[in-house]
Amino acid sequence: MAKKNRRKYWLLGLLLLLIIAIAAVYFKNKNKPKGIAITTEEVVKRTIIEKVSASGKVFPETEIKISSDVSGEIVELYVEEGDSVVIGQVLAKIDPEAFKSAVDRGRATVNNSKAQVALSKSQIQSNIAQKEQIIAQLQNAKNIHNRNEKLLQDGVISPQDFEQSESNLQALQANLRAAEASIQSAEQSAEGAEYSVQSAEASLKELQTNLNRTTIKAPATGVVSSLSVEQGERVVGTIQMTGTEMMRIANLSAMEVQVDVSENDILRVSLGDSVDIEVDAYLDKIFRGTITEIANSASNITTAGMSLNSDQVTNFIVKIRIDPRSYQDLVRKGIEFPFRPGMSASVDIYTHKEDNVLTVPIQAVTTREEEAVDDRDAELLEVVFLMEADTARMVEVTTGIQDDDYIIINSGLEEGQEIITGPYTAVSKSIEQGSEVRIKEEKENKEDE
Repeated sequence: MAKKNRRKYWLLGLLLLLIIAIAAVYFKNKNKPKGIAITTEEVVKRTIIEKVSASGKVFPETEIKISSDVSGEIVELYVEEGDSVVIGQVLAKIDPEAFKSAVDRGRATVNNSKAQVALSKSQIQSNIAQKEQIIAQLQNAKNIHNRNEKLLQDGVISPQDFEQSESNLQALQANLRAAEASIQSAEQSAEGAEYSVQSAEASLKELQTNLNRTTIKAPATGVVSSLSVEQGERVVGTIQMTGTEMMRIANLSAMEVQVDVSENDILRVSLGDSVDIEVDAYLDKIFRGTITEIANSASNITTAGMSLNSDQVTNFIVKIRIDPRSYQDLVRKGIEFPFRPGMSASVDIYTHKEDNVLTVPIQAVTTREEEAVDDRDAELLEVVFLMEADTARMVEVTTGIQDDDYIIINSGLEEGQEIITGPYTAVSKSIEQGSEVRIKEEKENKEDE
């Protein structure tokens, strides 16, 4: 009997606990606030600065690649990487012995050609003298022939003697013509010898130039930013092919950042736009810059033409000059050249600015599908939700540029209106026209955190 009573009391206690739990849940749900918990913010006027972010590398604005024009062994190397050089300074020497021998042969060829010119000119003089001698003989033969012609008429000489004098006269005339031809030939030979001299002198000049090119000089003032060779190495000259790059000279006083900007952003970027630059080597420091060059062609165009793969990202190279005034403090600390080629950098390009414009947080703007009318397809509308009492009212808006946090509202809202800004899932999906809403309590915010 006692066992039955204990079981009865135990069942009654369990039933009582169940009733209490059900009542607690009921009263909790009854007292729970109604509506979607939201956060709000007023529409206010701000200054919005639109920017494009990109990353890239630091480069000198001017960097000259130096290669040897002639091939040979490096017998002298006068600089090391990091050395400062001035224009005209000797940097290295290529073994000149073979080029000196070539110059000597070229000089001998010039002298030989000049000797040929002198010989030709002396031959001209000899032929001229011979012509003058023939002219004198011809004049004497003419006089004799004229006398013989009169003597023949008087019967003093025989016809055979007259014919002999006439034959002598004709022979001398032929000799005169031959002498004139010899003079002309000698003059042409002398002219050809002159051309040979000019050709030999041009060849000698070229050989001398090649000899001079064995001495590598700095084409500009700057710093040896890269040194690719060592003394004793052989280099290939650019006369034969591309040639061996020996070193690079850069002006580290004028540096730029080259960044890749996507095709979606490149049209918003303009020459002269101001830029904030962050270099990984300098933490928490921002340098200033200005856009100086924007590529007209994408950086991923191949030599065969544009890649037709639409999945490939298309970027354009933008060059940004670093303002020296923004790193003068580093120079004053003793860092003569704060930037080195190849340093990583990220930039914010300020493309557009609008002052005193209506703005809302970016997350407050969402999209909803417009109701289809007749046969017209439904379109997506940009909307925000106003909080009016405990109800959400959907308002269509048009937007402008944005920064990291806020977006411009061109139409649809007025200053001071209270708009729903969060949570994101509620704004983007849950809330509709007429939805019941309430301000999220502080303890709910802590729970979300």
